[in-house]
Amino acid sequence: MRKGLTMFDVPGAAFGGPPRIGRLRSRSISAENPEGAPGAGGRTASRLGPGRKGRAFIPLRSGETADLARIDGPGVIRHIWLTVTDRTEAGPFVLRDLVLRAYWDGQDTPSVEAPLGDFFCNGFATRSQVTSLPIVVAPTGGMNCYFPMPFRSSALITLTSEHPGDIEALFYQIDYTVGDEVHEDTGRFHAQWRRSRVTQPGVDHVILDGVQGPGAYVGTYLGIAALERYWWGEGEVKFYLDGDVEHPTICGTGTEDYAGGAWAFQDRLATDGDVRVLTYSAPFFGYPHYSTADTSGRSPYATGMTPTHGLYRWHLPDPVYFQDDLRATVQQIGHDGTALFERADDVSSVAYWYQIGPTAPFPPMPDGAGRRPR
Repeated sequence: MRKGLTMFDVPGAAFGGPPRIGRLRSRSISAENPEGAPGAGGRTASRLGPGRKGRAFIPLRSGETADLARIDGPGVIRHIWLTVTDRTEAGPFVLRDLVLRAYWDGQDTPSVEAPLGDFFCNGFATRSQVTSLPIVVAPTGGMNCYFPMPFRSSALITLTSEHPGDIEALFYQIDYTVGDEVHEDTGRFHAQWRRSRVTQPGVDHVILDGVQGPGAYVGTYLGIAALERYWWGEGEVKFYLDGDVEHPTICGTGTEDYAGGAWAFQDRLATDGDVRVLTYSAPFFGYPHYSTADTSGRSPYATGMTPTHGLYRWHLPDPVYFQDDLRATVQQIGHDGTALFERADDVSSVAYWYQIGPTAPFPPMPDGAGRRPR
């Protein structure tokens, strides 16, 4: 039996790997060709004539679920591109109000479940430019995912709107191959969103738990609304592997360190106030979002906003492999310039991983009110 297959073991799916020429066939699903049928793209007519951009998008009504893709396998989804407005007249939080889900091989429960923005490293329903290897958010709001997503018998990708208003235009394209060699023990892609609306001092935020069987953890997105003053990012990211209980096998040195940064993401450490926080986006890690000002345009009141921070880390050259089980957490520890202290903050996260075997049901997704950004 072949063991521990991950994204890198999907034929032709590795990032930067050569294409596998042979029996594979390329397909693409969009509003123009919702079934991905051969020779069926670009048929809808516009005022310019047949095949001239006749159906570039679909509407998404409030409370509606759109099936973005229904595909018979075996195959591998190679690329997802999607864009949608980030606000309507009914409210500003579209990217939190839309929930992305994916189901592999006829499972009843999703293997991917996350608010649309958070999945694409745009937490707090706020657009941020991201230039990384598997996730790219290009100007303005072009959301791309390059995580290979293999399936053996079927794939279903849906987008559910819990936004109070209708979305007039949802643009999307899903590029995939069929005929791939996908086995029962090929790792399936997973992503899960969690939120601790207020963490308890000394109690770590759970990024992921309940994963059973062999697999590989490949990435984290963290959105942290700092509810207390002073530096917020001393908490360590920990991975409990294969029976770890009290202490983890892998333990980091701090939250900004986990995202590849250092020294609070600042241009210098000083108390004179003339200090800049530097955002960045790189292939395997980044800190693309930092804000202290409300940009939603919803409220006429001149009030400040809780500082918000968004960061990501991709474990692509260094996957976290596990054979039996996995739990991942992050502490909320701060520093006031003289000493460490336990914090209480609003922490949300997306965990990305591959695993073999059926997906255990995820914790219930909070409703729109429970996902509302600070």
